[in-house]
Amino acid sequence: MRNKRLNDTVSKVKVYAEKMARMSDAQLQAETPKLKSLLKSGKTLEQILPEAYAAICEADKRILGKYPYDNQIFGAIAMHHGHLVEMNTGEGKTLTATMPLYLNALTEKSTILVTANEYLAYRDAAEMRPVFAFMGMNERAGVSRQPDGFLTNDQKRENYNADILYTTHGVLAFDYLLNNLVMRAEDRFLRKFYFIIIDEADSVLLDGAQMPLVISGSPRVQSNLYAMTDFFVSTLKADRDYETEDKAVWLTDQGVAYAERFFGIQDFYAHENFELNRHVTLALRAHVLLKRQEDYMVSDQGEIVLLDNGTGRSLPGMKLRGGEHQALEQKEHLELTQEQRSIASITYQNLFIMFPKMCGMSGTISNARRELRSVYHKKVVVVPPHKKLQRIDRKDRYFVSAEEQYEAALEETLHCHKKGQPVLVVTATIQDTQIFSRMLVDKGVPHSVLNADNAYWEAEIIAAAGMRNAVTVSTGMAGRGTDIKLEKGVAQLGGLAVIGIGRMENVRLERQARGRAGRQGDPGSSQFFVSLEDDIVMTMYAEKAEEYIDGNRSISHRKLKHIINNAQKTMEEQGISSREQAVRYDEILRRQREILYNARDRLLDQAQIDKGTMQDIVNDTLLTFVKTHPNLQSHELHRYVLDNLSYELDPEILALEKDSKQLLERMEKYAAKLYDRKVKSFENAEQLQEYIRQCILNALDDGWVEEVDYLQQLQYAITTRGTAQRNPIFEYSREAYHSFEDMKTTMKRNITRNFFLGDPEMNEDGQMKIVFP
Repeated sequence: MRNKRLNDTVSKVKVYAEKMARMSDAQLQAETPKLKSLLKSGKTLEQILPEAYAAICEADKRILGKYPYDNQIFGAIAMHHGHLVEMNTGEGKTLTATMPLYLNALTEKSTILVTANEYLAYRDAAEMRPVFAFMGMNERAGVSRQPDGFLTNDQKRENYNADILYTTHGVLAFDYLLNNLVMRAEDRFLRKFYFIIIDEADSVLLDGAQMPLVISGSPRVQSNLYAMTDFFVSTLKADRDYETEDKAVWLTDQGVAYAERFFGIQDFYAHENFELNRHVTLALRAHVLLKRQEDYMVSDQGEIVLLDNGTGRSLPGMKLRGGEHQALEQKEHLELTQEQRSIASITYQNLFIMFPKMCGMSGTISNARRELRSVYHKKVVVVPPHKKLQRIDRKDRYFVSAEEQYEAALEETLHCHKKGQPVLVVTATIQDTQIFSRMLVDKGVPHSVLNADNAYWEAEIIAAAGMRNAVTVSTGMAGRGTDIKLEKGVAQLGGLAVIGIGRMENVRLERQARGRAGRQGDPGSSQFFVSLEDDIVMTMYAEKAEEYIDGNRSISHRKLKHIINNAQKTMEEQGISSREQAVRYDEILRRQREILYNARDRLLDQAQIDKGTMQDIVNDTLLTFVKTHPNLQSHELHRYVLDNLSYELDPEILALEKDSKQLLERMEKYAAKLYDRKVKSFENAEQLQEYIRQCILNALDDGWVEEVDYLQQLQYAITTRGTAQRNPIFEYSREAYHSFEDMKTTMKRNITRNFFLGDPEMNEDGQMKIVFP
């Protein structure tokens, strides 16, 4: 049943709609400054929503020739209230979004819509821009029209300062990280986050939530462990030495004991063996979890090219993080590329929870309502279609072998094609599209294969899939973003026929495929052909499935159906568990990131650092040095002074004291004298403050790079600790806490060294440049 509160608000919008329809263009355009004035005078968004929605709906009609249906208004109201909205494919999500975007942009705060790819962001922004411009709103696309286009910070600032911004999830995430790496306040380009709509919300918040977006920086010292651990892993046996589950792999107790013998070490999990542990984990993942032609391919140039197995797109230029790319190169006996440090990282989960107001829309989000409520505290609202659904969803057909499955799917495709009915064949993996394409070639059936990496070209293929006689073979349909409209006369042939091959990872992916047929009351059909040889079944129940595939045992239809459907159910459950664990891992990094970024912002915003604060930092650093050197030698003291305090040795500080307390007091007095001398070298207090800020920023950034990089590596290595009777989350949390404390100590030492040994110079333009030690 539709929410009564939302329904009542729809009625209020309709009342105002009559008033808006009688207005002239000038009167309608005057609604924007009027509504802004109402907000500034104390009205709430909730109070002005009916009038604002009615105004933008009328603008949609006058500019685009489309007036939103009641169901679209209902969905738009739900989004404003922070809900995740399910609307069927073809129900007009792009038009629906104009309402909450316009309303929230009236606050003159950041208002953003993120979608699946650059093409969709640019297309939707261009299509809706005339409407917003008519209503006096500045709207931009935050992506370059060229796939490899580069935007300057000034261009990004203009985009983010716009009333309304259309961009992608990835661009926004990386911009957030880059915005927190700038060295000057004037280089920042983001506004404070406020309101965001997430298109294809389930795909982003669930399917893509675990993969951190990482900015890489300075290279690591290349390790010589890749070849050694690659050879070690090649000697392991499955189930005896290692086990796998839900895209994770770890050594068994027997495997750990073998590793300790192989490498001649006592404790595989000891801190001093961290790098060895990490490299073994990377090699295991490369050999066991990552499949050639499914997850990656090797180009003619001898480079690893990643593949998106869900959409079939290649991902040129992208690399796996944390050394996994190099482990893959070692597995394929390629020349190893340079491993980069991770200098900034965030997941979509933690990016979007930073928005005070977050909502989203998708065609299949209701299947994940419990998880979305648990993780994001979001309610899912299902919007009924404007026209009754005419699509016929036929019962799945179950087979023992892939050969039977493909032959049956081909027979159905040929049957539809013979009468001119368009067919969309959706497969579970890239390999499946290639297999089915070859079968169609053998039968002389012209068709398009959609597993390319060009979103512009891809949209044209999808849009043409509803033509008479069209046959389109594609991987997963999430985020394709283009409606399949039927050619005239195709409806009489039965509309679009969706044929699914293979049980998919979750029900949502299958619903996304089915949803391509039957848009806006069109006729259509869908049917899935599944077998025991589907990837998901072989992943979950390989041994059980092979008993029947080999013909050693007969199987009833009921049993066959149970095994195949249970494989999907089990994988979905494991996916939920894995995502929950990812949230807990990233929560630890999120807390650290907030502390660090808030400190950076205060520095960039000209926070004053007084003498007492600097003296506390210096004295803490000296105390740490004295504590960690209980039997201090003269050469150690000399070295410390030269490396951290002064390039000139003062006899006053060189004499050792047996009493560490007296030594500390003498060092503090010496540092205070050096501090006063440094202060006098600046012409004024502003120059001194700028110097201190840059010294601290440099130390913060260096320390944070090390911390992010370490935590990225730690998360890989920690996965095997569950087999050592330890809780991996607890272990990660404990070690992350200790590393954060170590980072703070290191930062203080580096601030001290930067301050005393830094060499500032003023350029002709008045900018300070510092050569740090």
